[in-house]
Amino acid sequence: MVKVSVIVPVYNVYPYLERCLDSLVNQTLKEIEIIVVNDGSPDQSQEIIDRYAKRDERIIPLKKKNGGLSDARNYGLKYAKGEYISFIDSDDYVDVTILKKMYAKAKSEKCDLVECDCYWEYPDRKVLDKSHIVDSYFVDIRVMAWNKLYRHSLLKKTGVLFPLGLQYEDISFCYQLLPYVKKIGYVDEALYYYIQRDTSIANTSNTRVREVYDNIKLVLDYYKKQGFYEKYEKELEYVTTKLILGRNFYRICALKDRKIRKAYLNEGYQLLESNFPNWKKNKYLQSRNDLHHRYYKHLNPFMYKLSSIVFHHMGDKILKKVRG
Repeated sequence: MVKVSVIVPVYNVYPYLERCLDSLVNQTLKEIEIIVVNDGSPDQSQEIIDRYAKRDERIIPLKKKNGGLSDARNYGLKYAKGEYISFIDSDDYVDVTILKKMYAKAKSEKCDLVECDCYWEYPDRKVLDKSHIVDSYFVDIRVMAWNKLYRHSLLKKTGVLFPLGLQYEDISFCYQLLPYVKKIGYVDEALYYYIQRDTSIANTSNTRVREVYDNIKLVLDYYKKQGFYEKYEKELEYVTTKLILGRNFYRICALKDRKIRKAYLNEGYQLLESNFPNWKKNKYLQSRNDLHHRYYKHLNPFMYKLSSIVFHHMGDKILKKVRG
């Protein structure tokens, strides 16, 4: 029996792919399959995939026309036979015990979803990203698909997939799945290494940052259509506030084009205000008093605009000081 199907999308990751595959073929959990999806990569990645597939019969090499990360993950999911599913990005790598520990947690506690901690690996250091559940997993989830294990039957039953053609696709996938998850497990170890190629927000920002808004709209529409909206309205309000005023705000502030930057900032604020006009009174927002939440609670249109100017010119310095 295949206990875990690992889906690895590949596109232009030639320098990183061997390390990723090494960390998977050497897993201490042996009853796995490694579905490697070449998403039309133009580099030499396929040579590495073929070499590893000859060595290890658990590797299932797939090729497809380039369609993006979401399309590659969805494509690999069609071939998966495992009891649980894991998504590993091909420029990252994992501890060799990750699947054994997460699968053991899933089985022992009958979990639909299990997550572990991770390291954000920069060229000169590793930063621990540890789970901090304050109120509920729904509002405190780390919105990333790759540090988790998912019950395969749940994905089949719900039909939840990654949205095609959008970046920041983990937002839509995670939040559409959460209402169906009955039991969540947590492995208190950093077992995933998330590679950061550049620490500058200016170099990680592009005009596709507004696609966060498209993902938010997909989630809100999904909850309304599925009849979940009323039950989770306050959670969705808080999540939308964090997504728009948090990390994505920094990404937009880093854009060089002033007109685009202004348009995206206005769009985000209007999206928040139009869907949740009383967002400042949100119970989760009001119950927290760290630096970020104090900033959110005192924000108004003028402060929002002023903050965007400050972060455009000093964003990297401010974030480094806060993180330090």
